[in-house]
Amino acid sequence: MAATALTPLGITVLALLFERPMHPYEMYQLLIQRRDDRLVKIRPGSLYHTVDRLERQELVAVLGTEREGNRPERTTYAITEAGRAALTVRIREILATPVSEYPQFPVALAEAHNLDAGTVCELLGERVSRIDEDIRELEGMRQAVVAEDIPRVFWFGMDYLRAVAKAEADWLRGLIVEIESGELPWLTEELISKRNPQLAKD
Repeated sequence: MAATALTPLGITVLALLFERPMHPYEMYQLLIQRRDDRLVKIRPGSLYHTVDRLERQELVAVLGTEREGNRPERTTYAITEAGRAALTVRIREILATPVSEYPQFPVALAEAHNLDAGTVCELLGERVSRIDEDIRELEGMRQAVVAEDIPRVFWFGMDYLRAVAKAEADWLRGLIVEIESGELPWLTEELISKRNPQLAKD
C-alpha cells in the first residue's frame, strides 16, 4: 500500500502504535489527553474506521482481544513492519514537500472587498481575538509540558502552531491598521475603473 494513502489520522494512529500496542479507545483517550486534537481532527468513529482500514492495508495487526467486566471487548493492535515503513516514508514526504492545502480563509480575504471596510475590520478584529485566545491556550500547554519535563522533541509541533498563530494575528493587526488609516484604499469607483473600465462605464 502506498504511503501517500495515509491520512493525517492514519499517521497519528501508526505513530501511537509505533510507541506500543494499544486498543482504539486507549488511543483516543491518549490523543485527547495530549491535546493532539489541535493537530488532527479526532472523532471516536473516525478513529475506529481508520484502524480498520489500516488493518486491511496490513499496516497494523491484531494482537488479541480482552473484556473487562461488562465492558465491550477491546481489540489491541500493533504496528507491522509495513506500517513502520509507510509511516516513516510519509513523514519524510510531508516534512520535505510543501503542499497547497487550499484553506478557506485566503478565499475570504480575496473576496473581502465585497464587504464595506468597516465591517471587514470588525470581523478581522474578532478573528484576531480568537487567535489570541488560541495563543494563550498554546502557551499554557507549553508551560505544562515544560513543567512535566517532557522532552521538547515530542512537542515542538506545538511551537509551530503558536508561531503560525502569532504571525497571522500580527499580520491581521497590520492589515486592520492599513484599512482604517486609508493606507490601503478600499473599493472605490476609481479602483473599479482601473481594474475593469467597462464595468465602471456600466
